[in-house]
Amino acid sequence: MQLLMKKFRIKCDDIQVISDLNVRPSVESWKLFQDMIEPFRLHEGSKDTTQAEALRKEHPWKITDHELDTFEEKTIRQVRLNELLQESSRAAKLVVVSMPIARKGSVSDYLYMAWLDSLTKNLPPTLLIRGNHQSVLTYYS
Repeated sequence: MQLLMKKFRIKCDDIQVISDLNVRPSVESWKLFQDMIEPFRLHEGSKDTTQAEALRKEHPWKITDHELDTFEEKTIRQVRLNELLQESSRAAKLVVVSMPIARKGSVSDYLYMAWLDSLTKNLPPTLLIRGNHQSVLTYYS
């Protein structure tokens, strides 16, 4: 990675590989995330089936309980990654991170934006990069 950065004339002093990404985030970080998404939650699990369907039709953009359960692991990963980035990159001039991938229609806009917000919260300027799983860099030595 350092050789690639050097080849593209990007000055890089330090590259850190994150190893404990699958550890659950702290209670405080998780609570901040839950508080952030609360106004956008549907909470249809506490309603009967008819009410839940009506809520989903009336507010299709809100985050459902099923969606949170389905993407719980990915959500936890974004919150934990922010904790690790804050620990190791607080003094950085620029943080470069891969954007979380979400297929269109599989995750709501509000949950995806919550991932981005929690990923970049309290960080220095952050560049989010999204790829398409194809090599697109062309360079000549």
